[in-house]
Amino acid sequence: MSTITPDSTARAMAAAVRDRRISARELLELHLERIAERNPELNAVVSLDADRARAGADAADRYQAGGGRLGALHGLPYAPKDTHATAGWRTTYGSPLRADHVPDTDELIVERARRAGVVVVGKTNVPEFAAGSHTFNPVFGTTRNPHDPSRSAGGSSGGAASALASGMVPLADGSDMGGSLRNPASFCGVVGLRPSLGRVPEWPLYNQWETTSVGGPMARTVDDLALLLGVLAGPDPRVPHALGDPGRVFAEPLPTGTGALDGLRVALSVDLGGAFEVDHRVAAVVEAAGTTFSRAGAQVVGAHPDLREADDTFRTLRAWHLQAKLGPLLAEHPDGMKQSLADNIRLGADLTGADVARAYTQRTTLAERMRLFFTEYDVLALPVSQVPPFPADQEYPAEINGRPQATYLDWMRSAYLITVTGCPAIAVPAGRTPEGLPVGVQLVAPHGSDRRLLEVAAAFEAAARE
Repeated sequence: MSTITPDSTARAMAAAVRDRRISARELLELHLERIAERNPELNAVVSLDADRARAGADAADRYQAGGGRLGALHGLPYAPKDTHATAGWRTTYGSPLRADHVPDTDELIVERARRAGVVVVGKTNVPEFAAGSHTFNPVFGTTRNPHDPSRSAGGSSGGAASALASGMVPLADGSDMGGSLRNPASFCGVVGLRPSLGRVPEWPLYNQWETTSVGGPMARTVDDLALLLGVLAGPDPRVPHALGDPGRVFAEPLPTGTGALDGLRVALSVDLGGAFEVDHRVAAVVEAAGTTFSRAGAQVVGAHPDLREADDTFRTLRAWHLQAKLGPLLAEHPDGMKQSLADNIRLGADLTGADVARAYTQRTTLAERMRLFFTEYDVLALPVSQVPPFPADQEYPAEINGRPQATYLDWMRSAYLITVTGCPAIAVPAGRTPEGLPVGVQLVAPHGSDRRLLEVAAAFEAAARE
């Protein structure tokens, strides 16, 4: 008899299906039961279609019975982010302007997940057009944190993180511009990776060469995240800047034994030298993560890279990106988007060519500075989010430690300053606030070193549990 539950690891579920200890249909029913139990309160999975999911699970079982070659995720229930086009499935982007949109084709991330054998059950909720790190929209409402439903699940992949943490799905995908994989992972106590630029190719895109936002995986453990990254990563002829490493190099189980962190050079910084305000409760968890690293054999030093141009770089490129992608839609529907998003799009319309050129020149400077920084250190550790999960009825935290936050981006600097370096960054659960709310630590490594970053994250994960 199978001992699989919705809280089992994705690797255990995939192995159980492959070994016929549980069928895809039985595994789906376990997750549909959990969705029925938790989703009415959390609102993480949207556009749920249980009948179509059952048909997909039955087809997966027939394929296996017929001797078909099984993908790495065969039979696992799956819900793509609602900004990822999914053929035949309502994909709203969290906007009333797209509330009835049903794509004809899968985008590449969904295509790869389906090819690996997943059974789609629905989508995961997002903010409007994935703008902002709190998941609410006029189409489906607010997604809530499974550890405290009065709190935000983060965003923009908040539905994904909430669904994962509550056992509604075993794996999830997302995207990350200013922290949209990392922030909700921290808020919900799961793992989220912003991969190196080019690691997870995306297609189609409105601008194939604009790489501020990337797609990536989320999971409940680092090892499960590596399994999904192995499916999502790898080159594709439609994506000219994709890195060439095949996905399989990331999917191998990760070593976590004694000595895995011996001699690792960790630069630890709570605020990147005063670059942002950090809630005292978050700072305490990040400092404790340094102790965890030291206890496991790492060499921990208080240090940080110079990222003084990163704020201007990110805000300029974000506004330019939003204007290029959504400006025509806003012009057609001037009252059709939330105010904070509309304001950012309009900021992009005021940018000059010189502004954008400056931002890209600065981005090159930041990348070179990070390259040199990582000749002295192996990993940078810092907060994922500057605050713990905030009340779900707020759009964003208005203050940190009593200091006002002027815009809905200010409290996300700890994530978005890393965005414009191009380096891979992973959010790993590191502790809790005195109120019991999850807090993650953000680990950053040199561009292209995603596998090594996963190894470090898995070893930290294991050490933090001891």
